[in-house]
Amino acid sequence: MRALLFNPTIPRFAATKLSGVFSRRSLWGRFSPLQFTEVSDPPLPADEWVRVTTRLGGICGSDLSMLHLQTSMVTSAYTSFPFVPGHENVGIIAQVGPAVQDLAVGQRVTVEPVLPCAARGIDPPCVHCAAGDYNLCLRFTEGKISPGLLIGACRDTGGSWGENFVAHRSQVFPVPEQVTDGNALLVEPMAVAVHPLLRHRPHDGATVLVIGGGVIGQCAIAALRALEIPARVVALVKYPFQADMARRFGADVAVLLGRGDAHYEAIAELTGGILRRPMLGKRVLIGGVDLTVECVGSSRSIDDALRLTRSGGTVLILGLASVPRNVDWGPVWLNELNVTGSYIYGVEHWNGRRIRTVEIVLDWMTEGRIDLSPLLTHLYPLEAYPQAFATAMGKAQTSAFKVAFQFP
Repeated sequence: MRALLFNPTIPRFAATKLSGVFSRRSLWGRFSPLQFTEVSDPPLPADEWVRVTTRLGGICGSDLSMLHLQTSMVTSAYTSFPFVPGHENVGIIAQVGPAVQDLAVGQRVTVEPVLPCAARGIDPPCVHCAAGDYNLCLRFTEGKISPGLLIGACRDTGGSWGENFVAHRSQVFPVPEQVTDGNALLVEPMAVAVHPLLRHRPHDGATVLVIGGGVIGQCAIAALRALEIPARVVALVKYPFQADMARRFGADVAVLLGRGDAHYEAIAELTGGILRRPMLGKRVLIGGVDLTVECVGSSRSIDDALRLTRSGGTVLILGLASVPRNVDWGPVWLNELNVTGSYIYGVEHWNGRRIRTVEIVLDWMTEGRIDLSPLLTHLYPLEAYPQAFATAMGKAQTSAFKVAFQFP
């Protein structure tokens, strides 16, 4: 099959790390770790697995970090190379293993990409998987398949940047007829936003700051409104087109990122806080928002998140933080902030029952409670990957949100 294959050998890693400073195109060029090639179809690892023919494969912010070789080295310990990237997906079941009774060839599905104990054939499962918190699985490097946190980061499964991939039956969710391919592609990023907001639900009347106007930030805003939380939602975004989308999804206020700490004035005014100037550096906000949802993962966004949250408030880090620099952690200590990360999703307590986050999102889409299709802005055939990546990385010029590969 045709696929994009990621294989960061030391020579390719070093060459791309150096040349990428001068040319963005080198990130997917001849000597980069990512190559457009022919690879063998991944075999079904066990009888409980299915093969999915890809219809749409999304390009995620974490994928762009991978291309820039900026992903935390911690994750490489959980990864097997080479692999076909792509964890956001919509596809059609093309093959089912003999032990699969509840899925059929021809079904349109989206696949939750996480590879915990169930997918790895590990029984009994680890303590976290047994509790439904398979996002915290302790066995991501064990079992019947090679190490990998996700489909799209495991050499045995393939990914949605290829013409087909394989998945364990427990990962596969049929897509209801009412849900378009565009919405189905966005089930996974929406689940990423819903999970931490259910675990750290803001109180009634809270002011919630969402930092980042990309897909995860927009999903966080949509999730707050779908959860019917009576909170004031403030979006801090980089571009005007992101501000427009944030308001469309329900943000009460959209603030444009300013030079230095210029945007602090708007947050201070909204929250009744006071800005004080230190000896050096950004101004200090006394007061601030109740909850900050950080959806970028950059040094600047994390620093702002800590500085703009009130004493005793909570900061949720959804962005792939990697190795931030020049972050002043003083507010964590001084203001006794509750800072927590959120990686993916799991099993939630929702409306009196235990249900997976992905199922909640699919239910909302089926009911018409949410429509994320406006976020799917650009589609490219796989062979046009240079244009796809340039579009995804050039938001100022392209006004892109979700860029995806479309397969015939």
